[in-house]
Amino acid sequence: MSAAAQIGDLSFFHPGASLPALDHVSLMVPADESTALLGPSGAGKTTLLALLDGRLRGWRGRVSVLGAPLDPDHPPARASRPDVGFIFQEFALVERSSVLRNVLNGRLGRMSPLRAVVGSPAPRDLEAARAAIADCGIADLAERRVDSLSGGQRQRVAIARCLAQEPRLILADEPTTALDVTIQGQIIAEMQKLVAETGAAMIWVSHDLAVVETIADKIAVMYAGRIVEYGRSGDVIGQPAHPYARGLLDSIPSRTTPGQHLNQIPGMAPSVLHLPPGCAFQPRCRFADAACAVPPPIVDTGEDRWARCVRPLAPEAAL
Repeated sequence: MSAAAQIGDLSFFHPGASLPALDHVSLMVPADESTALLGPSGAGKTTLLALLDGRLRGWRGRVSVLGAPLDPDHPPARASRPDVGFIFQEFALVERSSVLRNVLNGRLGRMSPLRAVVGSPAPRDLEAARAAIADCGIADLAERRVDSLSGGQRQRVAIARCLAQEPRLILADEPTTALDVTIQGQIIAEMQKLVAETGAAMIWVSHDLAVVETIADKIAVMYAGRIVEYGRSGDVIGQPAHPYARGLLDSIPSRTTPGQHLNQIPGMAPSVLHLPPGCAFQPRCRFADAACAVPPPIVDTGEDRWARCVRPLAPEAAL
């Protein structure tokens, strides 16, 4: 079974303009696999997750999730989408409620503190919530209030809340950003276990290449609302074909070259209000020429991988 998220063109309404937030984005995430969205701020990563989660309004376009089309005027309520689970970058927990109550909120689709669980839950829901808490290694904290927990414990609560939904598609928005390295490693291990044991598909947003390399089976590199490179994690990180992806790799400090200046990508990512014609990366790309003034084609660069570039880079190319 596969989980699909497919988008044609997504725009937001803006006075005097229609902003192209996402442009011809299509992802097919197989069960038991994780796909990472990698890119700069403003690339559209979190916008994509909010859209798939049914929280995004004021858009127009063509979108389907798990084979079902989304209606921009009537996005599905969270309670009616138990097949899609979300793990937020910020914990977004009900601070004064217990761990168990928070996980029950997720189980019943009540993610807002204003819609907390009232009364006695059904035995099946209670059993699923306790099982999710145990799977995340925090069974002894079930009755503790969330505001008494550490950062790592709170993130486990967020994961348990998602797990209790029994989702087919998990959306994770940089859930380890605020954690120290030790806790970060533990959370990544929990997420990998979750995907392997439940057969769910996962889309993981990050700007951290080290995290992405650890957790992702596939990588989709995003820039200015488009996926500009896609492929297996080892291929994209080992031999990036798009100049932007290559620039990201070349800007990482290396233990083998201490004291050397870091390479930088010149300029800044463009605003969707002022996208350049053709390839959005061309003003920052040292390889750009007149051919880049038209929308770039999608070029196959290997088995199950491609880049949106007129001339994808050879493995030895560097910025």
